[in-house]
Amino acid sequence: MGKVMFTISYEINPEKRDEFLALTARMKQHLAQKNGKEYSIYEHKGKKNNFSEVFVFKSMEEYDQLEDQDEQMGQFIQELETLMVNGKMKYITLVELE
Repeated sequence: MGKVMFTISYEINPEKRDEFLALTARMKQHLAQKNGKEYSIYEHKGKKNNFSEVFVFKSMEEYDQLEDQDEQMGQFIQELETLMVNGKMKYITLVELE
């Protein structure tokens, strides 16, 4: 089986943008140091304050381990939820064809 790409998309309250950007920097640093995950955050072109987090996993097995979050990631997610519009997230999982 090929790589797996997992995206989480959401909108941030405009007045909380600076707080969000600081949080994303901490999240990226944590994921790089702790897990070595391929992880990026993108802002949607033409839709200010709409973002997507993108995780790329080498296999379905590695993707399945995403559920085994550490305590710090749980705290990041709770903080993120306070910054979002309506608390809504959209999840997409893509599996690479071989």
